[in-house]
Amino acid sequence: MHLLVVGGAGYIGSVTVVEALAAGHRVTILDSLVTGHRTAISPNARFVQGDFGDAAALDRLLSEDLPDGVVFYGGFIAAGESMEKPGLYFANNISGVITLLNALVDHGVRRFVFSSSAAVYGDLETLPIPEDSHLVPTNPYAESKVAIERLLRWYDSQCGLRSVSLRYFNAAGATETLGEDHRPETHLIPLVLQVALGRRPTLDLYGTDYPTADGTCVRDYVHVLDLARAHLLALARCEDPTAGSTAGSAIYNLGNGRGFSNRQVIETARRVTGHPIPVRECPRRPGDSVATVASSEKARRELGWEPQLPRLEDMIESAWRWRQAHPEGYPE
Repeated sequence: MHLLVVGGAGYIGSVTVVEALAAGHRVTILDSLVTGHRTAISPNARFVQGDFGDAAALDRLLSEDLPDGVVFYGGFIAAGESMEKPGLYFANNISGVITLLNALVDHGVRRFVFSSSAAVYGDLETLPIPEDSHLVPTNPYAESKVAIERLLRWYDSQCGLRSVSLRYFNAAGATETLGEDHRPETHLIPLVLQVALGRRPTLDLYGTDYPTADGTCVRDYVHVLDLARAHLLALARCEDPTAGSTAGSAIYNLGNGRGFSNRQVIETARRVTGHPIPVRECPRRPGDSVATVASSEKARRELGWEPQLPRLEDMIESAWRWRQAHPEGYPE
């Protein structure tokens, strides 16, 4: 299969590209490199630098080499930034994706895997969270994910674009060659490891008065390799000719079903790195949820997905190895 991976120079996208190539697929990457890294791009994939919201560029790309399916990682992802710049997130994560979807429909592409987020659930009292839970996004980033999920239902029923939306929880870990390097970095584990490397003097811990066991947020972490493999399984579901007209369009959670507090992550990183990792306690950040823990039974049952690297220690150890080998992140 020929796959177009939008955002294939980013953290999860670059790992997905390598996994897709290893599975025998041909891959084209579309990435603007606004947040992606050129050195994360596999040399075995075709790379096109461009914006997925550019209708003319999409028309040229799809006319030259039509993909069989598309995996989308192209949205902006920082919840805190989205609270400060909601218009930027709505323009890129909603308007830009609509431009992409229209181009795919016009060119006859019928398979689309969307990287959604557990952020769509907001703060729910019942954990773990199943897919049919009420959606209460608490920031514009999450709102943008909800909007596209809803739009995809109409693109399926009215345009024949079969899709799978994957609501994954907190991505973590690394491979031997690919790791997490956002600029600026906002995710907890890479920030902790920057402190361990001496790149930051302390870790800012946002919120210590949440209604949790130790007062800090609780998150479900899933290894980036497990996420990448889930996207390939989702593509297979989209292309299943026996699935029926709309059966290939679905929504799945991706998580391990176990939550770890921010303090637990920090303590685990201290053991893995052997570094004390000093912490500065700060007020809560607007838009942060109290706790998100996944129920992924549906993905296990319907996709055959099973996390192969579920231990938090393994995720942090792999991220630590990559960060030690790349103390400055990707060279730019």
